[in-house]
Amino acid sequence: MARDYLEGTWQKERSFSPAVITDRAGKIVWVAGHGGLFDDNHRMIKGDFDAQARQAFANIAKTLKEAGATLSDIVSMTVYIGDARHGDRFVEIRREFFPDRFPASTLITVSGFAKPEMMVEITPVAVIDG
Repeated sequence: MARDYLEGTWQKERSFSPAVITDRAGKIVWVAGHGGLFDDNHRMIKGDFDAQARQAFANIAKTLKEAGATLSDIVSMTVYIGDARHGDRFVEIRREFFPDRFPASTLITVSGFAKPEMMVEITPVAVIDG
């Protein structure tokens, strides 16, 4: 599905688009919030923001695959972090997964998660051909 990614000005530096425009109807995949508290071997990732963020994206990729989508189909995401000091680091990690075309995004600092050890949670929306 064709998408237009608005670049904005400062947004590109933060690896997100101010808006993503799809040109025709497709399937919308509303994805629940995904964290990265546990690795693929079900071991807890405690105190490592980078590892949790990367694992969250890996977990999202698995869910999207089940829905017939990929990370590149994400058009928007809401990101929750527990410590504002991780905001810039999250931007760098997100760029690893979206090097050229950035989804629209909101980054919010929260006071807590469902599990105290969580450091990040990502809630994406993807659009795929219907």
